[in-house]
Amino acid sequence: MSIKSLAKDTAVYGLSSIVGRFLNWCLVPLYVYLFPTEEYGIVTYLYGVTAVMLVILNYGMETGFFRFANKEEDPEKVYTTTLISVGTTSLIFLILLTVFLHPVSDGLKLPNQSLFVWLIGATVAVDAFSNLPFAYLRYKNRSWRFAGLKLINVGLNIGLNLFFLLLCPAINEYNPGLISWFYAPAGGESFGIGWIFVANILSSYIILLMLMPQLMGRKWRFSGELLKRILSYSWPLLILAIAGMLSQNMGQLLIPYLISDEEAARSMIGIYGANMKIAIVMVMFTQAFRYAYEPFIFSQARKSGETSAQMYADAMKYFIIFGWLIFLGVMFYLPFVKYFISPAYWEGLQVVPVMMMAEICFGVFFNLSLWYKLTDRTRWGMYLSLMCFGIMLGLNIWLVPFIGIPNGYMGAAWGALAAYFIVMVISYFLGRHYYPLPYEIKRITGYTLLAGVLFAIGTMITPFLPDWIVYIVRTVLILLYIGVIASFEPIPFLSSHIRRYTSKLNLIM
Repeated sequence: MSIKSLAKDTAVYGLSSIVGRFLNWCLVPLYVYLFPTEEYGIVTYLYGVTAVMLVILNYGMETGFFRFANKEEDPEKVYTTTLISVGTTSLIFLILLTVFLHPVSDGLKLPNQSLFVWLIGATVAVDAFSNLPFAYLRYKNRSWRFAGLKLINVGLNIGLNLFFLLLCPAINEYNPGLISWFYAPAGGESFGIGWIFVANILSSYIILLMLMPQLMGRKWRFSGELLKRILSYSWPLLILAIAGMLSQNMGQLLIPYLISDEEAARSMIGIYGANMKIAIVMVMFTQAFRYAYEPFIFSQARKSGETSAQMYADAMKYFIIFGWLIFLGVMFYLPFVKYFISPAYWEGLQVVPVMMMAEICFGVFFNLSLWYKLTDRTRWGMYLSLMCFGIMLGLNIWLVPFIGIPNGYMGAAWGALAAYFIVMVISYFLGRHYYPLPYEIKRITGYTLLAGVLFAIGTMITPFLPDWIVYIVRTVLILLYIGVIASFEPIPFLSSHIRRYTSKLNLIM
């Protein structure tokens, strides 16, 4: 797999991630229009819990599968062993959740929403199992099928949301007999945000059925000895992933415990979550890169020499280049982008630049993770993630109550940026010791400073120029960024034209 192949797969995975998240993003205006901030806060809160539980139920098996499928002589046995393991633990989780549903709901500070908690838990159980067939598609480089199924999942979720939240109330008003068999017993329109979770669970189970070709028609084998070795490799990654996911969702998970006013806390979570949807463009890019990068680094690990090392370094450089391009694009056109959420949520727009920078730092941190994954020092990943979690937890506990109502969520945002930046720097220096790579630090720093200067210029001109001139200038600044990059990097089509133009100028002068 080459850098071009990595870029292609990132683009394909990005298609499913970006288009899918964008379509889900379009549901946000629907939610904030139908439900008050405190109810949307429950949705955001439970989605944060879902992300953490999904990591726990996968317990590093995806990365373990990639590592051992590329290492063992029989990748199929690796696949079926991990499937049986994750399937068993997911089933046990669902049984325990059903038995202890009310204590769990009380612990989540949602004593009156036990059904919502169960629906989310059942969805997590099937999604955890489904992640391995999706990982198998990535292992086989079947990026188009992966992307297609992900988009179908999104389409189903959106269609079911529209059906339950918009169409069913209309049908119930004019011809209730058509849907009375399920709509009225569930509570009808008063079931409210519960229909969001029903849509989630239905779409997840349908996708599991569509993944049957990756589950059926194979010889199922389980090796306890192999599982033991996979777990030995993966358990530090589990701690890493749990700490990482807790860090990513720290704000929405902690605010209910840090702000005593329950309604205000849920409202803050709703505002924070809605504005995070704007910063999600960076999250989508990071996620698409991650989907393509893990198979890439382990396939390259079979090779040796300067070529692989240079590819790892190039991947880092291009991640940062495109990360800052996305940052400038979103921030320069934020006055237009903000209309995707209700004006009632605009007070939280200050979250967007902070969280986008935090996501860039997180993406670089993930990129740097190859040094401990390829040297089988996964414990270092655990240490770094625990460090990140500890820093972020401390900053949240301090900053969220300190800033208080109504902008306490900014404490969560600044805590995320500080924690990701610190562990990113520490990971870089550790990587230089254990697995040194030829990262072009001076050039990367130059591109980062360039993006920072352009962002400062695009922001400072706002009070002095009419809006239409501001957007023209900002567009020129983005083109300037692209032009500078293309002058130094081999960007297809652009670089050759810019260098030809530059050489002509030099001749004239």
